Amino acid sequence: MNLFGIIPVRLIDLFEIILVALVFYRLYMTMRGTLAVSLFAGFLGLLLIQFAVEATNMKILQSMFSALSDIYVLAAIIIFQPEIRRVLILFGQTPLFRRLLNPVKSSEIVTEVVTAVSLLSQQQIGALIAFERTNGLRSYVETGESLQAAISSNLLMSIFYKNSPLHDGAVMIVDNRIEAAKCILPVSRSERLGRQFGTRHRAAVGLTEETDAFVVVVSEETGKISVAEQGVMISGLTVEELKNHLLEALITGVSSGGIRQTDHS
Repeated sequence: MNLFGIIPVRLIDLFEIILVALVFYRLYMTMRGTLAVSLFAGFLGLLLIQFAVEATNMKILQSMFSALSDIYVLAAIIIFQPEIRRVLILFGQTPLFRRLLNPVKSSEIVTEVVTAVSLLSQQQIGALIAFERTNGLRSYVETGESLQAAISSNLLMSIFYKNSPLHDGAVMIVDNRIEAAKCILPVSRSERLGRQFGTRHRAAVGLTEETDAFVVVVSEETGKISVAEQGVMISGLTVEELKNHLLEALITGVSSGGIRQTDHS
C-alpha cells in the first residue's frame, strides 16, 4: 500500500504509528499537571536548537552540544525518574498482569469496607483506607502501627473514631487483612487537585502517584466519599458507586472511574 501514491506503507507501519501515538498520549496524561511537562519542553527546546546548529554548521556551538549530548540520556533518567516509574506502574496495571500477579479480592471484604465507609460518612468521621494491589506498600506500612487483623466494619469504625489513638493517618489493607493503621502517606503536589481537597485527600492521591494502590477517603468536613487511583481523585461518590469502584478496582484491577475528576454534589 502506498501513501499518496508515493510512500510505501505496510500495515505493520500503521500499527507502529498508532502504538507510538498511544504511548506519547499516555506519557502526556501521566505528566500533565506536573513540573515534568515544563522540563520536557525545555529538553525539546534544546534539541531543536541543536538541530538548527547542525543545519547551519556553527562550529563552536556544535562542539558545545557534542559535549552535552553525552549526558542527555543520564540527565533525562535522573530528572524524569518519578514519571518513568509511573509509566512502568501503568504497564503493570493492565487486567492481564493483575490476574497473573494479584489474587481476586473477596466481595465480603468489599462489603465490610463499604459498610464502615457509609457509617463514617454519615457521622462525618474522616477516614483514609489504602488497598495494596500489584506494587508492595511495605515502606508505608512500616510507618504505622502494625495490626495484622481481619477486616471488619466494626474494627474500621473503631480505628477512625475521633478519640482513637490510631485515627490519624491511613489504614493499609494487604492480602485481605488490615496490616497497619496510622500510616504516613506521601502528599501529592499535583496542580489538578482543587483547593477544596485537604491533606487527607492529597495523601490519597500521593500514594496512587507512587504506586498502583487504590485508596478510599472520607472527608471529615463534609462526609463526602472519594476514591483515588492512578493519581486522580474521584469525589462525591454514593455508597453504591463506591461499592462498584471497589469491586472493579480490586477484582478486575481497574476502576470504572477512568482518568477523570468528578463531584456529584
